[in-house]
Amino acid sequence: MTEDIKRKINELRKEIKKHNDLYYTRGVPVISDGKYDALMAELKKLEEAHPGYASADSPTMTVGAPVPQKFVKVKHTSPMLSLESVNDEKGAEHFNETCVKETGKAVDYICEPKLDGISIELVYDNGRFTSGSTRGDGVIGEDVTLNLKTIPSVPEKLKVKTPPRRIAVRGEVMMHITDFQGLNKKRAEEGQDLFANPRNVAAGSMRQLDWRVTAGRKLHVYCYRILDYSEKWPDSQEDALKLLKELGFQTAPNIKHSKDISAAISYHHLMEEKRDDLDYEIDGVVVKVNNFRDQERLGMRTQNPKWAVAYKFKAHKEVTRIENIAIQVGRTGVLTPLALLKPVEVSGVTVARATLHNMDQVEKLGVKIGDYVKVERAGDVIPYISEVVKEKRTGREKTFHMPKKCPSCGTPVEREDVFYRCPAGLACPAQLKEAIAHYVSKAAVDIDGFSDKTVELLFEMGLIKSIADIYKLKREELLGLEGFKEKKTDNLLGAIENAKDIALDRFIYGLGIRNVGRHIAALLAKRFGTLENLIEADKDELTGINEIGPEIADCIVDFFGAKKNLEEIEKLKANGVIIKKKEKTAKGKFAGKKVVFTGSLETISRSQAKKLVEEEGGEASSGISSNVDFVVAGEKAGSKLEKAKKLGIKVLTEQEFQNLIK
Repeated sequence: MTEDIKRKINELRKEIKKHNDLYYTRGVPVISDGKYDALMAELKKLEEAHPGYASADSPTMTVGAPVPQKFVKVKHTSPMLSLESVNDEKGAEHFNETCVKETGKAVDYICEPKLDGISIELVYDNGRFTSGSTRGDGVIGEDVTLNLKTIPSVPEKLKVKTPPRRIAVRGEVMMHITDFQGLNKKRAEEGQDLFANPRNVAAGSMRQLDWRVTAGRKLHVYCYRILDYSEKWPDSQEDALKLLKELGFQTAPNIKHSKDISAAISYHHLMEEKRDDLDYEIDGVVVKVNNFRDQERLGMRTQNPKWAVAYKFKAHKEVTRIENIAIQVGRTGVLTPLALLKPVEVSGVTVARATLHNMDQVEKLGVKIGDYVKVERAGDVIPYISEVVKEKRTGREKTFHMPKKCPSCGTPVEREDVFYRCPAGLACPAQLKEAIAHYVSKAAVDIDGFSDKTVELLFEMGLIKSIADIYKLKREELLGLEGFKEKKTDNLLGAIENAKDIALDRFIYGLGIRNVGRHIAALLAKRFGTLENLIEADKDELTGINEIGPEIADCIVDFFGAKKNLEEIEKLKANGVIIKKKEKTAKGKFAGKKVVFTGSLETISRSQAKKLVEEEGGEASSGISSNVDFVVAGEKAGSKLEKAKKLGIKVLTEQEFQNLIK
């Protein structure tokens, strides 16, 4: 795998996880759904093309974001999954072709506006509302029952004489645009900060610890899916929506039954035209196979159903001017041009910067300093520039040139393919700061409480000038810094002390060697056993390991060949860091065995389960082949389970796996 592809996968995963947290946990998204979908599609494409770098904790394998600690956790009746997205007629037609092929017949669809709110689950026992929860990570949500009880469209009891023993439904909490405008007007009069958009209000209202705050906001809940039902299920989505109305739930306006995909596409175009005239925000339409038996035939993927798709609208674009182009230096030394924009509001968020990625992108777009450009939001409140408005040019625009020296340290810049790179490594302040943030991150050494913001503060204050300085921080240095009181200071110092014993694979990954992700770090730890052995390894030894090619080998040899990097490792050891040897487990309950996990596990996370297999001498794999010894099948196990059965591979339930481990 090339260095650029590996770097891109890591960057995409990090960026998507950050946006998941902003969207699902904090309720303050900073990118449009279209840009989020584009990031996810790009990551999926790269992972499919390079399966050796698949990861169970990749955003492509998970849904939503973890539940914050302040809320009680609630397990959903059934997983609240996301939807696959398409952006044009070709994508919609391909979805239809798949549905027709796998069901063996023509299918009809129910088309619903894709409401821009926050997903929730409502549970009713014997006709009474008993619990409500947010989507969370798709399996575990936040208990927001009290907040939901304040919303008039959530019935306290079902409006039928003989209610079902139990029903669970999925819906969307949202605020109408006129109510949003009224709320912001009131806040402005009271001198309070204004909300960015209706969705942020809905998300923030659900996460209020005081239900009275939620009660003071005009919210609506539109229900669109039955998750669990104790009585005879309806035959179709159309019938399910009728049932929801009969029970007293509010369903979305403008729902349309479409006899075929052409009618669904026409509905999409109609709703896109009406979009700006509606009193509620939508960013597309949801096209669902109507018949429930057809839905069952089509089945589910890991993250989403095969029987539904989100057919998105084109993103809103705004025009603004590039006032300058600056350079950002990343952890691996890559120089990224950033367009500094005249601030502009795009879909409710003010943005002032746009990544231009690399010089190839600058040249492809034909961007110049002083140009007017069309922008869409995309990442870190940094918009994506879609095109240059050339008719606005005056002739005073300036061509941008990549600097010959690193703006952070002055080292001459080197060009590699489409990238310009500073080769100074940890001697470059910009790279050093990013390297420290990477080292303390959860996937690496995992120092709890050592956030990017903390790294920035300590670096700027001169308290950490190298990775090793982390372990030299003193209590009196931290106390008095912005945000550091006694409890936070003691917690951070305690976490640093606890992070002195480090597993070899995590330490290797934490060093930030180019092209060495978690998977490669684990391979290196397993093959060499100690850091000393790895440092002494030459290119031939490294390329002898399956999945490590010449490019990766060169990066490893170059890293350990740099005197400054070896000095940094020695400083870490001198400051108390102990790098654990990777013992080769010849014995164990899974010694020499290859194990694959499929479906969702209830009693243990996928990463914990894989770790147990490795500790017992086995290998946790991701793909099904004749070399696999066991498949552990959790809930909603998919195609891997079927393939395993065909190959005659032994299948274990989650409980059987747990019994073997004990």
